[in-house]
Amino acid sequence: MYRSIYIPVDNSAHALHGVDIGIAIARQTGATLTGSHVYAAKLHDRRFRQMEGGLPDRYLKQEKLQEQREVHEDLITRGLRIVSDSYLDVFGRKCEEAGVPCQRVSLEGRNWQKLADDVQSSRHDLVIMGALGLGAVEASLLGSVCERVARRIDRDLLAVKSLGPDRPGAIVAAIDGSAHSYGALKTALELGRIFGRPVEAVSVFDPFFHYVAFHRIAGVLSAEAASVFRFEEQEKLHEEIIDNGLARIYQAHLDLAVKVASEAGVELPTTLLAGKTFEQILKYVRQHEPWLLALGRIGAHSDRSMDLGSNTENLLRLAGCHLLLSARTCEPAPDQVAETNVAWTGEATARMGRVPPSVRGMAAKMVIRHAVERGHTVITSDLIDACLESLMASRGDKARAGAVARNTSNERVGAGVCPFAHLAGRRKK
Repeated sequence: MYRSIYIPVDNSAHALHGVDIGIAIARQTGATLTGSHVYAAKLHDRRFRQMEGGLPDRYLKQEKLQEQREVHEDLITRGLRIVSDSYLDVFGRKCEEAGVPCQRVSLEGRNWQKLADDVQSSRHDLVIMGALGLGAVEASLLGSVCERVARRIDRDLLAVKSLGPDRPGAIVAAIDGSAHSYGALKTALELGRIFGRPVEAVSVFDPFFHYVAFHRIAGVLSAEAASVFRFEEQEKLHEEIIDNGLARIYQAHLDLAVKVASEAGVELPTTLLAGKTFEQILKYVRQHEPWLLALGRIGAHSDRSMDLGSNTENLLRLAGCHLLLSARTCEPAPDQVAETNVAWTGEATARMGRVPPSVRGMAAKMVIRHAVERGHTVITSDLIDACLESLMASRGDKARAGAVARNTSNERVGAGVCPFAHLAGRRKK
């Protein structure tokens, strides 16, 4: 679990509640808390110079202007430092009363920039910050500082969006099959233990986008293009196969989440929804009012260079509960994935049956890992061949495998020899 927690403070209600959450986690995990505040003395000094043109005439003299600049600079710099120290004093007292070790950081500059730089240059593994600050108004959904920091760090971020430590509700993990979503689930399970809250999982598949796409395509295809595209057949294929296939994929993600939770001793209720992902999760949140929603910073279809996935971005802005954006990743074991989402063809099963029993389990795991890493859900004979070729290429041992296949097809496979060696010469052409 977390060892070092970073909490920006500005004495706003959301930030103070974030301190309480951080203390609760630290008391259970032994984590160290770091409170930080950023003040902008240079920004105020620049703003004062911009306003000098509006001063009364008696101040618009070189000596008077210089005197005012020096007084303002001294008062603003010292004053903002005092304010910053005061905010951190509140943080320090809360930690002292709870018996939690803490550190204090006071920074000067642009708030979001200094916070992001400070986090990225540190070993903090969780940032807790208010989604709204002192500048929030009734129409505010997400503060600019929280949003900008969220985009620029590669650590877990807990955005404090609701107030009140006694608010009921479960912890909901949004699962899409990505390593980040399973990382979010692992953290949700740990937070559930810390805060004594039940944990649930939800997953969403979207069959409706394809309907829209099909009909948009149909509206622009010429008769000749439509005959080549075979639109009606494609649409029927979609209705009969793709919809059911998508549902099966995302249900498998939930089934795998259940196995991950079971290993942690937690019984995990799950819900599968159909529709636009962020919209369905948002409806679920508004209906069930969870305490916290845990999801990956990026999703299954995101590039690793992306700052936030589109669903995460929308939910960070619109969901009313706390959000945990997980930078942590978790790759479920291949055998767990296989139990929920991998099938074998008859031919592939027959080929595996010819592998000596002493190494059959190892061979099956190698094939499953090869399939899972490449996104396959059905293991075919060709996939076994591909696994063998990949293994031999990585070992620089193709020639040896062929020799073993020709000379020892009826012998016991010894240690250090590929478990598929006796199959290498019998590949289906």
